[in-house]
Amino acid sequence: MQKGRVILDSHIFGITLARLAHQLLEHCEDHEELCIVGIQEKGVILAERLIEIIAPHKKDIEFGKLDITFYRDDFRIRNLPLKASKTEVDFLVDNKHVILVDDVVYTGRTIHAAMSALQDFGRPSKVELLCMVDRRFNRHLPITTNYAGISVDSIDESYVRVQWKKTDGQDQVLIYSAKNKDE
Repeated sequence: MQKGRVILDSHIFGITLARLAHQLLEHCEDHEELCIVGIQEKGVILAERLIEIIAPHKKDIEFGKLDITFYRDDFRIRNLPLKASKTEVDFLVDNKHVILVDDVVYTGRTIHAAMSALQDFGRPSKVELLCMVDRRFNRHLPITTNYAGISVDSIDESYVRVQWKKTDGQDQVLIYSAKNKDE
């Protein structure tokens, strides 16, 4: 049975997380009202890890968890029912600098849905996108990341998976061929 190939091991994964957190600190002005919104489920895990690193340097960051299930363009055409997660955004994003966070950006459809869902909480002054893995050449929509841990240029048939210590036992990024993605 073929396993996924590690493209980001736990050591480099930690360095990458720290780099992303420090990029946010560097690019977000002290006077800006910054909020981080993680897309359920794995974007939330990444956002929580970033906040752990940022918190000692910038304490006034609001954090939210956004479920996009009913904003997806494939919501009604899926074979299996989608499982919704809880949205926990207890603040308005009006005139705030929003960092939208997801683990992997692939076609751009998840981000499109997230931006639609985000509008329910106001009109941000700025929205930027942060991800651990940017699959740049597979976009269906004109979505661009502002902060990416790693860019992966692979064929459409491959599958990238971010594993988290919290849920999978270790931090790493794997790439699989499509026929082996469930391994």
